[in-house]
Amino acid sequence: MSGAPIGYYVHHQGEGHRRRAAAVAALAPGRFTIIGTGVAGMRGPFNTLDIPDDRPQADGFDGRDTAAERPEALHYAPYNHDGVRARALAIAGWIADRRPALIVIDVSVEVAMLARLCATPTVYVRLAGDRSDPAHLDAFRGAQALLAPFDERLEDPRTPDWVRAKTHYFSGLAGAAAPVETEDNVVTVAFGRGGSRVTSADLAAAAGATPSREWRVIGPSEPPTPCPDNLNVLGWTDEPERAIAAAGVVVGGAGDGVLGAVAAAARPFVCVPEERAYGEQAAKAAALEALGAAVVRPRWPNAEDWPATLDEARRLDTRRIAGLHDPAGLAKAAAFILDQATS
Repeated sequence: MSGAPIGYYVHHQGEGHRRRAAAVAALAPGRFTIIGTGVAGMRGPFNTLDIPDDRPQADGFDGRDTAAERPEALHYAPYNHDGVRARALAIAGWIADRRPALIVIDVSVEVAMLARLCATPTVYVRLAGDRSDPAHLDAFRGAQALLAPFDERLEDPRTPDWVRAKTHYFSGLAGAAAPVETEDNVVTVAFGRGGSRVTSADLAAAAGATPSREWRVIGPSEPPTPCPDNLNVLGWTDEPERAIAAAGVVVGGAGDGVLGAVAAAARPFVCVPEERAYGEQAAKAAALEALGAAVVRPRWPNAEDWPATLDEARRLDTRRIAGLHDPAGLAKAAAFILDQATS
């Protein structure tokens, strides 16, 4: 496909950013370069630019730089960090060399600011939650357009009107599994790469309280010791959408990946939102509950509460959560980005 290159910056926390980028880029072969830390192993009809890590350590990083003072337009700006210097040089060098038409920012206010300073338009991917802090608002102002990877009905009510007006909403970016046979007695617990507060003991207690159901856990979790016979910790899978689509009930957080797969498959959903910056998952969980699209629990239920919780989920009208998935959403988002690249 002809045209100036398009960059797609992906944040290193969580898997949803990478999956979105790869899915969008696949619809315009050869046009995109995916930029981020650890992207060199990604495979598809796109280029990659692997940039140095900017974190002080890979594990346990909470996004703060401990700086005593920092401009309000930035979230993370540590002094004397070679990784930060090297990644800024790599991105600016790529812009100078390739002269991109656009960079999609998913997500970083600092990279958005860098692109703007390098005379490059941006489409900023807006995540859910209360992002009315000065840094986010400046990134939104500086963007050519905003893209929200969720249905507009999941919008946080605190979002300013001008931000809503600048936002284009696209659900269905997580993709959907091919049709599979549903196993009614299966409870699939889906964790994302963003991390979870749920422990192995929590999983064992839930499975032990519901012996007639088979529990399957996908994502970063370790089997408990001892492990109930009806609990199977599968770990990472290349086809999380398939595992979710086959479940009688899905239990998980409100991340875009899990929520998107549940909506695409129209499965009964028990949403236990994880703690995330800016209340991202809590905001989406509240909207799901208001829509009657999920059973929402603010924390992992006690063992004795699981039978009633799962029964409540089975009584949900799954058309409500299915309505939050647009089968054409991915194609629409790709077309929107390509259109912005020619504006």
